[in-house]
Amino acid sequence: MRFAVLALIVLAGCGADGAPFRPTQSGSISVGTNGVSARTNVGVTNGTVSLGLGQSISR
Repeated sequence: MRFAVLALIVLAGCGADGAPFRPTQSGSISVGTNGVSARTNVGVTNGTVSLGLGQSISR
């Protein structure tokens, strides 16, 4: 049973049952009349589905 679960995880991770998820990232720093702001975003995508998490800081 454990072998079957491990095999399924490995197949899903390598993309044998579809496109594998790829990590994505982006970031920016802006300077304007309201001060400095920084933004970051990390996530994963397989081309069809994307999931991300972002953070924004302003001073």
